Amino acid sequence: MIRNISFLSLIIVLLGSVSCSEEPKDSGLPHLGLHDVEYKTVDGEQVTDTTYATIPEFSYLNQDSILVKSSDMKGKIWIADFFFSTCPTICPVMTTQMKRLNRMTEDIKEHLQFLSFSINPDHDKPSVLRDYIDHHGIEASNWHFLTGDEEETHELGVDHFLVHAQSDEDAPGGFAHSPAFVLIDQEGVVRGVYLGTNTKDVDKLEKDLRLLFSAEYGIK
Repeated sequence: MIRNISFLSLIIVLLGSVSCSEEPKDSGLPHLGLHDVEYKTVDGEQVTDTTYATIPEFSYLNQDSILVKSSDMKGKIWIADFFFSTCPTICPVMTTQMKRLNRMTEDIKEHLQFLSFSINPDHDKPSVLRDYIDHHGIEASNWHFLTGDEEETHELGVDHFLVHAQSDEDAPGGFAHSPAFVLIDQEGVVRGVYLGTNTKDVDKLEKDLRLLFSAEYGIK
């Protein structure tokens, strides 16, 4: 009888352990952007259900003239920025930092997608983007340089990626944009915005994306 009770206790403990391990972990990172809160009554108690804004569907040509859709990258964590190839100020620094971050995350690259959106698509054709990649010595297989409709790109940056990007005759190179790197989770929700010209902030991004990776994939 005692043996049966001990065996039953062991089964309960094991089942409890499995149940806990399968629960998704909280990365602790905020959900940025707009959100809706719905109030419901469940079993006589009022509860809230929050829906967060997600990046809308988009499609762009990449540096290899391949049409890339956001749906193609479903299930991956994104790191994105907005730039233009003739930028005389912050873009080269941002690209260098993004390249460093890409190398720092080589061990989990199959779960990450790097995205650089050109805000000057009239000039930044796929061939120009390839030259830009070669010039900066980028050999990453999980990094798309994207070019498409200028107005759509600017709206995508400002309204959804929370990044300032627009043409400006008074700005160096004719465009003004934020030096931000944006972290987006598997569901398309912005989870962090970082200064892409600052080494310490990019290091923090690397730590945060690993927290997100661990929470979403259950892998340390």
